[in-house]
Amino acid sequence: MAEAGDVERLVKGYALLNAVRYGGKASLGSVMSMLFSDHPELRPRAREIAAIARRLVEWVNQLTPSEQEELLKRDYSDIYERHLREEAEKRARAERRPSLPPLPGAVEGRVVTRFAPNPDFVIHIGNARPAILSHEYARMYKGRMVLRFEDTDPRTKTPLREAYDLIRQDLKWLGVKWDEEYIQSLRMEIYYEHARKMLERGCAYVDTCGEESRELLRQGRACPTRDNPPEWQLEQWEKMLDGTYGEGEAVVRVKTDLNHPNPSVRDWVAFRIIDTEKYPHPLVGGKYRVWPTYNYAVSIDDHLMGITHVLRGKEHQVNTEKQLYVYKCFNWDPPVFIHFGRLKLEGFIMSKSKIRKLIEENPGRFMGYDDPRFGTIAGLRRRGILAEAIREAILEVGVRPGDATLSWANLAAINRKLLDERADRVMFVSKPVKLRVVTGGECLTASIPLHPNRPNETREITVCDGDEVYIEEDDAREREVRLMGLGNFSLENGSLRLVSVDLGYARERSLSVIQWAPVKGSVKVTVLIPEGLELKTVEGYAEPHLERYRVDSILQFVRFGFVRVDEAAKGSYKVIFAHK
Repeated sequence: MAEAGDVERLVKGYALLNAVRYGGKASLGSVMSMLFSDHPELRPRAREIAAIARRLVEWVNQLTPSEQEELLKRDYSDIYERHLREEAEKRARAERRPSLPPLPGAVEGRVVTRFAPNPDFVIHIGNARPAILSHEYARMYKGRMVLRFEDTDPRTKTPLREAYDLIRQDLKWLGVKWDEEYIQSLRMEIYYEHARKMLERGCAYVDTCGEESRELLRQGRACPTRDNPPEWQLEQWEKMLDGTYGEGEAVVRVKTDLNHPNPSVRDWVAFRIIDTEKYPHPLVGGKYRVWPTYNYAVSIDDHLMGITHVLRGKEHQVNTEKQLYVYKCFNWDPPVFIHFGRLKLEGFIMSKSKIRKLIEENPGRFMGYDDPRFGTIAGLRRRGILAEAIREAILEVGVRPGDATLSWANLAAINRKLLDERADRVMFVSKPVKLRVVTGGECLTASIPLHPNRPNETREITVCDGDEVYIEEDDAREREVRLMGLGNFSLENGSLRLVSVDLGYARERSLSVIQWAPVKGSVKVTVLIPEGLELKTVEGYAEPHLERYRVDSILQFVRFGFVRVDEAAKGSYKVIFAHK
């Protein structure tokens, strides 16, 4: 356990780093977060450390920015080097970040975008596209972004109570920050108020013709109630609300063009009755029985929330036509609508309903909505795909109107480029063969860098004469090999016999430099490899250093590929393979 002086030194270093990064002012919360992220073993002492951190943050904040940087550079060279490295990585990411085309009609400081998911399931990479684009444009024009949960269909697209928070978590992980949040099921009185106004103005009517209306509208005609006066319409509206009409017996329709070439646009339904005793809403239960349709609620909200630009899929083009009738009724200026094609991820199921069906019909086969075989944001995160990789891939596709298929190879290439800069290297042996090491009586210590770009950050592994190590089955067929960081060995009679420790020897003979793991202290590892809807399993052993990493750590197993730690226990880990 770290001594008090060691903890104080650590906290001081993080406080100086935080101050240097953020204009001379360190934040207590940020300092504590960095400390516990890098040193989770200190969490049980949080209360004690918080008092130390508060004092040191106050002290650091009294220094000038130049004094802070000088102290960080002089007394904490390792932390300062990390700061320089991370700043360089940030600049490099910004330089390669794709740029978006200008927004039509955009005025800096006045742009308001929105992301409006239905909380009937978690979001997938296709849903993430409008979220990321809306966020990016709002920031580009110094505007605002709205998050709005569209949950007014408790029967057909039943909201899930847990989905609201799961979607928020996914967006935060993606780096999407919203300025305002709304939930449509908590805005019902606003929709009712505007329904009455539309009925009063003659822009809408109560249709009591039931199923007959569908055939009438197909013929370019409407239910006779369309022509009844506003007083009658308002009276029927109240009957819809008080329970006089049952489900399917009355709806409110928006008056459009009865000869519109698309029958779905003709007098589309704005409100319908849903039996919420049979289909209770997860947030408001059975409080309401008359529910606005998607197109009605969206039209009202986009205006009231000041949305200036709507970025959404081209499948909404007909919805745009419908929504314009609401704008026309109230003499509102509509937002700018930008429609783009669908985004698919090659080899992954994107349909929410199909994913739900697979999970429900195959108990025990899938891990849940975050299964790494699914194209959900949670599934990709669990597989080891970085949020920056998803953002970069989506920004590369941009707002092109045609459908786009993102290849797994392309997403993996973007992710690999980012991980190469940061993922620690750890030795893992699959298909292990156990061999005895013969050194002639001496002990050898391997000092291996955790990353090629950080040669000073190493771990040490000591192997003595007679100890056993694991190496790959294929490597055991070689005549001579170099065990990474340890030495050159010949393979004789089931043993590894030391030839020399000289790296030049290995280079002269073009020896394979192989990964290995000491049997003593090794960590048993199960690797889950997603392939389509299958999940292959590979088992092996990793070096003891693996136990320094916690769940969600993303590492590179040497000569194997990138993996994310999914389960971590003493002596046994489960990881998910991301890609080579």
